[in-house]
Amino acid sequence: MTDFGLLRDKVALVTGAGKGIGRGIARRLAREGAKVAIVEIDRDNGAAVEAELRELGADALFIETNVAVKAQVQHAVDETVRNFGGIDILVNNAIKPPRQELMEDKTDQMLTEQIDVGIWGTWWFMQMVRPHLCQRGGGRIINFSSIDVDTGAWLHADYAVAKAGIQSLTRSAAMDWGRYNITVNCITPTAITSAFEEMCKKRPELKEKAEKDRPIPRLGDPEEDIAPIVVMLASEMASYVTGATIPVDGGKHLARGMNRPDSLLPSRPQ
Repeated sequence: MTDFGLLRDKVALVTGAGKGIGRGIARRLAREGAKVAIVEIDRDNGAAVEAELRELGADALFIETNVAVKAQVQHAVDETVRNFGGIDILVNNAIKPPRQELMEDKTDQMLTEQIDVGIWGTWWFMQMVRPHLCQRGGGRIINFSSIDVDTGAWLHADYAVAKAGIQSLTRSAAMDWGRYNITVNCITPTAITSAFEEMCKKRPELKEKAEKDRPIPRLGDPEEDIAPIVVMLASEMASYVTGATIPVDGGKHLARGMNRPDSLLPSRPQ
C-alpha cells in the first residue's frame, strides 16, 4: 500500500478531507502508512473517502464535523484519540468557499463565516490537539492559507482576512510550541478543486488563464502536487522546519497575475 512508509504508524487528523485538496492529502498520508481521521462536514463525501482509504489498506475513520462548532471540534479530537490511541499530525485544511462578491457587497455574515471556519476552527483544533502531540513527544501541524493574502485577489476580501490570520497564527504557534518539539507550518496551494471547477462553470476562460499565469503552466493536482509537501512537513525530513509559509502553486506567487473579472470595468468612485 505505502509509497515509502514515511509516516508508518503515525496518526493524522485532516480537516475538510471529503474532497479536493483535503481528500488528496488524506489519500497521500494513507499511502505513506498513516492512520487517518477524515474530519468532514459532508457525510457522503467523508464516508466515501473513508472507504477509499480502507481500499488502500489504511486505517481510516470518518468523523462528521463542522469545524466552526467548538464542541464538534472537541468530539473529532476525542474520537481520533479513542480509535487510534493518539495524534501525531494535524492538517487544518477545511475552508468555507467565499461567495464571489466585490468587497463593497460583502456582508458581515460572510466575514463571520470565514472567521468561524478559518480562524476559530484552526485555533480550536490546534489548542485541543497540542496536549496529545506532547504526549507523543512532539508532532506536526500543517495549516492552509492562500495566495489571496499577498495578491489581494478580487472577490475574496473576507476569505483573505481569515487566511491572513492563519498565517499569523502559524508563526505564533511555531514560536510558542517549538519547546514541545511541535513544528507548525503553512502551505499556500493552487490546485484543481471542486470550488475552482464551480468558478470555471461561470467563467469558462478561467482555467486557461490560470494555467498561463505561472512559470509551470498547469494547475496542481491535490494528491500528486500538493499532498507530497504535506507529507514532507509531517515527516522527519522537516523536523527542523517551523514557522514557514510555503507556496505550492507552480510559481503563481512569482507571477501574481491580475484576476479582475472581465465584466468589471474601471469606474469612478461611488
